[in-house]
Amino acid sequence: MTRPPTAAQRRVIDAADPVTGRLRGTETQLAALVKRGLAFRHPRPPHDHFLTPAGHRIREAAAQPPPEPAAGTSATGTSATAGVFAARIGGEDEPDAAPGPARVREVHSAWQGLLELRRMTNPGGATDLPCDWERTHLVRAAALALEAAGHRPAGRDTDGYRVRATPQPEAVAVHEPDGGALRACALTLEKAGWQVGEHTDPRTRARYLLASPRRV
Repeated sequence: MTRPPTAAQRRVIDAADPVTGRLRGTETQLAALVKRGLAFRHPRPPHDHFLTPAGHRIREAAAQPPPEPAAGTSATGTSATAGVFAARIGGEDEPDAAPGPARVREVHSAWQGLLELRRMTNPGGATDLPCDWERTHLVRAAALALEAAGHRPAGRDTDGYRVRATPQPEAVAVHEPDGGALRACALTLEKAGWQVGEHTDPRTRARYLLASPRRV
Protein backbone atom coordinates (compact mmCIF):
# COMPACT_ATOMS: atom_id res chain seq x y z
CA MET A 1 0.00 0.00 0.00
CA THR A 2 1.35 3.44 -0.94
CA ARG A 3 2.40 5.48 2.05
CA PRO A 4 0.36 8.71 2.34
CA PRO A 5 2.12 12.06 1.87
CA THR A 6 3.73 13.64 4.89
CA ALA A 7 2.13 16.66 6.52
CA ALA A 8 4.63 18.98 4.82
CA GLN A 9 3.96 17.37 1.44
CA ARG A 10 0.20 17.67 1.98
CA ARG A 11 0.58 21.39 2.62
CA VAL A 12 2.42 21.77 -0.69
CA ILE A 13 -0.24 19.73 -2.51
CA ASP A 14 -3.12 21.61 -0.89
CA ALA A 15 -1.53 24.96 -1.82
CA ALA A 16 -1.24 24.01 -5.51
CA ASP A 17 -2.97 26.23 -8.03
CA PRO A 18 -6.54 24.85 -8.24
CA VAL A 19 -6.60 24.96 -12.04
CA THR A 20 -3.04 24.43 -13.30
CA GLY A 21 -1.75 22.34 -10.39
CA ARG A 22 1.43 24.45 -10.27
CA LEU A 23 3.35 23.79 -7.08
CA ARG A 24 5.46 25.94 -4.79
CA GLY A 25 7.82 24.42 -2.23
CA THR A 26 11.42 23.64 -1.42
CA GLU A 27 13.51 21.63 -3.86
CA THR A 28 13.49 18.74 -1.38
CA GLN A 29 9.69 18.77 -1.06
CA LEU A 30 9.15 18.99 -4.82
CA ALA A 31 11.69 16.26 -5.55
CA ALA A 32 9.98 13.99 -3.01
CA LEU A 33 6.60 14.53 -4.69
CA VAL A 34 8.13 13.76 -8.09
CA LYS A 35 9.67 10.56 -6.71
CA ARG A 36 6.27 9.45 -5.42
CA GLY A 37 4.57 10.17 -8.75
CA LEU A 38 2.48 13.02 -7.34
CA ALA A 39 4.21 15.79 -9.29
CA PHE A 40 6.32 16.29 -12.41
CA ARG A 41 8.98 18.80 -13.35
CA HIS A 42 8.26 20.53 -16.63
CA PRO A 43 11.10 20.02 -19.12
CA ARG A 44 10.98 23.58 -20.45
CA PRO A 45 12.17 26.66 -18.52
CA PRO A 46 11.40 27.81 -15.90
CA HIS A 47 11.04 24.09 -15.02
CA ASP A 48 8.09 24.56 -12.70
CA HIS A 49 6.54 21.61 -10.91
CA PHE A 50 2.92 20.51 -11.43
CA LEU A 51 0.64 17.93 -9.88
CA THR A 52 0.18 14.68 -11.75
CA PRO A 53 -3.34 13.17 -12.01
CA ALA A 54 -2.52 11.18 -8.85
CA GLY A 55 -1.56 14.40 -7.08
CA HIS A 56 -4.77 16.08 -8.21
CA ARG A 57 -6.79 13.16 -6.83
CA ILE A 58 -5.16 13.52 -3.42
CA ARG A 59 -5.80 17.25 -3.41
CA GLU A 60 -9.43 16.87 -4.44
CA ALA A 61 -10.12 14.02 -2.03
CA ALA A 62 -9.28 16.32 0.87
CA ALA A 63 -11.87 18.83 -0.37
CA GLN A 64 -14.73 16.33 -0.57
CA PRO A 65 -17.65 16.95 1.82
CA PRO A 66 -18.57 14.45 4.55
CA PRO A 67 -21.27 11.82 3.78
CA GLU A 68 -23.93 14.12 5.25
CA PRO A 69 -22.93 17.60 4.10
CA ALA A 70 -23.65 20.51 6.36
CA ALA A 71 -25.83 23.40 5.31
CA GLY A 72 -24.10 25.61 2.77
CA THR A 73 -22.31 22.77 0.98
CA SER A 74 -23.27 22.42 -2.65
CA ALA A 75 -24.11 19.29 -4.61
CA THR A 76 -20.86 19.72 -6.56
CA GLY A 77 -18.84 19.03 -3.44
CA THR A 78 -17.63 22.53 -2.69
CA SER A 79 -18.55 24.71 0.23
CA ALA A 80 -19.85 28.18 -0.39
CA THR A 81 -17.34 29.42 2.17
CA ALA A 82 -14.44 27.14 1.29
CA GLY A 83 -12.55 29.89 -0.55
CA VAL A 84 -11.40 27.46 -3.30
CA PHE A 85 -12.08 28.44 -6.90
CA ALA A 86 -14.53 26.23 -8.79
CA ALA A 87 -16.08 26.94 -12.16
CA ARG A 88 -19.86 27.33 -11.98
CA ILE A 89 -21.57 24.42 -13.73
CA GLY A 90 -25.14 25.74 -13.31
CA GLY A 91 -27.79 24.54 -10.89
CA GLU A 92 -29.82 25.45 -7.84
CA ASP A 93 -26.68 25.96 -5.77
CA GLU A 94 -25.39 28.68 -8.07
CA PRO A 95 -26.04 32.35 -7.19
CA ASP A 96 -28.76 34.11 -9.17
CA ALA A 97 -27.07 37.49 -9.03
CA ALA A 98 -24.66 38.61 -11.73
CA PRO A 99 -21.02 37.94 -10.82
CA GLY A 100 -19.28 40.76 -8.98
CA PRO A 101 -15.85 42.19 -9.83
CA ALA A 102 -14.04 39.74 -7.52
CA ARG A 103 -15.62 36.73 -9.25
CA VAL A 104 -14.85 38.17 -12.67
CA ARG A 105 -11.19 38.53 -11.67
CA GLU A 106 -11.08 34.98 -10.27
CA VAL A 107 -12.54 33.51 -13.46
CA HIS A 108 -10.17 35.52 -15.67
CA SER A 109 -7.18 34.40 -13.60
CA ALA A 110 -8.30 30.76 -13.72
CA TRP A 111 -8.74 30.88 -17.50
CA GLN A 112 -5.34 32.48 -18.02
CA GLY A 113 -3.83 29.82 -15.76
CA LEU A 114 -5.47 27.11 -17.84
CA LEU A 115 -4.08 28.60 -21.05
CA GLU A 116 -0.65 28.61 -19.43
CA LEU A 117 -1.07 24.96 -18.48
CA ARG A 118 -1.94 24.19 -22.09
CA ARG A 119 1.17 26.03 -23.26
CA MET A 120 3.42 24.14 -20.87
CA THR A 121 1.98 20.65 -21.32
CA ASN A 122 0.62 20.41 -24.88
CA PRO A 123 2.97 19.32 -27.69
CA GLY A 124 4.45 22.39 -29.30
CA GLY A 125 3.01 24.60 -26.59
CA ALA A 126 -0.39 24.74 -28.33
CA THR A 127 -2.92 26.85 -26.42
CA ASP A 128 -5.83 26.21 -28.78
CA LEU A 129 -6.21 22.56 -27.75
CA PRO A 130 -7.41 21.25 -24.37
CA CYS A 131 -4.75 19.67 -22.17
CA ASP A 132 -4.73 16.49 -20.09
CA TRP A 133 -6.12 18.27 -17.03
CA GLU A 134 -9.22 19.25 -19.01
CA ARG A 135 -9.71 15.68 -20.23
CA THR A 136 -9.79 14.43 -16.64
CA HIS A 137 -12.00 17.30 -15.39
CA LEU A 138 -14.45 17.60 -18.29
CA VAL A 139 -17.35 19.31 -16.51
CA ARG A 140 -15.18 21.83 -14.71
CA ALA A 141 -13.14 22.57 -17.83
CA ALA A 142 -16.16 23.18 -20.06
CA ALA A 143 -17.83 25.30 -17.37
CA LEU A 144 -14.70 27.41 -16.98
CA ALA A 145 -14.56 28.05 -20.73
CA LEU A 146 -18.21 29.17 -20.68
CA GLU A 147 -17.96 31.31 -17.55
CA ALA A 148 -14.72 32.94 -18.73
CA ALA A 149 -16.48 33.96 -21.96
CA GLY A 150 -19.26 35.68 -20.01
CA HIS A 151 -22.01 33.06 -20.24
CA ARG A 152 -24.26 32.93 -17.19
CA PRO A 153 -24.87 29.67 -15.33
CA ALA A 154 -28.37 28.62 -14.34
CA GLY A 155 -29.33 29.47 -10.78
CA ARG A 156 -32.16 28.61 -8.45
CA ASP A 157 -34.51 31.12 -10.07
CA THR A 158 -32.72 32.01 -13.30
CA ASP A 159 -32.12 30.26 -16.61
CA GLY A 160 -28.64 29.74 -18.00
CA TYR A 161 -26.23 27.02 -18.95
CA ARG A 162 -25.87 23.73 -17.09
CA VAL A 163 -22.87 21.49 -17.72
CA ARG A 164 -23.31 17.83 -16.86
CA ALA A 165 -21.32 14.61 -17.20
CA THR A 166 -22.50 11.97 -19.69
CA PRO A 167 -21.98 8.20 -20.03
CA GLN A 168 -19.87 8.86 -23.11
CA PRO A 169 -16.10 9.03 -22.61
CA GLU A 170 -14.62 12.52 -22.90
CA ALA A 171 -18.00 14.19 -23.44
CA VAL A 172 -20.17 16.59 -21.46
CA ALA A 173 -23.70 17.82 -22.08
CA VAL A 174 -24.48 21.54 -22.04
CA HIS A 175 -28.11 22.51 -21.50
CA GLU A 176 -29.44 26.02 -22.10
CA PRO A 177 -33.19 26.68 -22.55
CA ASP A 178 -32.62 29.69 -24.81
CA GLY A 179 -31.81 28.53 -28.32
CA GLY A 180 -29.71 31.58 -29.15
CA ALA A 181 -27.72 31.24 -25.94
CA LEU A 182 -27.20 27.53 -26.65
CA ARG A 183 -25.69 28.32 -30.03
CA ALA A 184 -23.50 30.99 -28.42
CA CYS A 185 -22.26 28.39 -25.93
CA ALA A 186 -21.39 26.11 -28.85
CA LEU A 187 -19.33 28.86 -30.50
CA THR A 188 -17.50 29.57 -27.24
CA LEU A 189 -16.59 25.92 -26.70
CA GLU A 190 -15.46 25.51 -30.32
CA LYS A 191 -13.23 28.56 -29.93
CA ALA A 192 -11.84 27.02 -26.72
CA GLY A 193 -10.82 23.86 -28.56
CA TRP A 194 -13.85 21.60 -28.10
CA GLN A 195 -15.76 19.57 -30.70
CA VAL A 196 -19.44 20.42 -30.35
CA GLY A 197 -22.61 18.92 -31.75
CA GLU A 198 -26.24 19.93 -31.16
CA HIS A 199 -28.70 17.16 -30.29
CA THR A 200 -32.34 16.69 -29.29
CA ASP A 201 -33.40 14.85 -26.15
CA PRO A 202 -35.75 12.09 -27.40
CA ARG A 203 -37.98 12.40 -24.31
CA THR A 204 -38.25 16.16 -23.76
CA ARG A 205 -37.39 17.29 -27.32
CA ALA A 206 -35.11 19.89 -25.72
CA ARG A 207 -31.98 20.82 -27.62
CA TYR A 208 -28.59 20.40 -25.94
CA LEU A 209 -24.89 20.31 -26.80
CA LEU A 210 -22.54 17.36 -26.63
CA ALA A 211 -18.96 18.62 -26.32
CA SER A 212 -15.60 16.82 -26.30
CA PRO A 213 -12.03 18.18 -26.13
CA ARG A 214 -10.37 18.20 -29.56
CA ARG A 215 -7.14 16.23 -30.00
CA VAL A 216 -5.97 17.62 -33.34
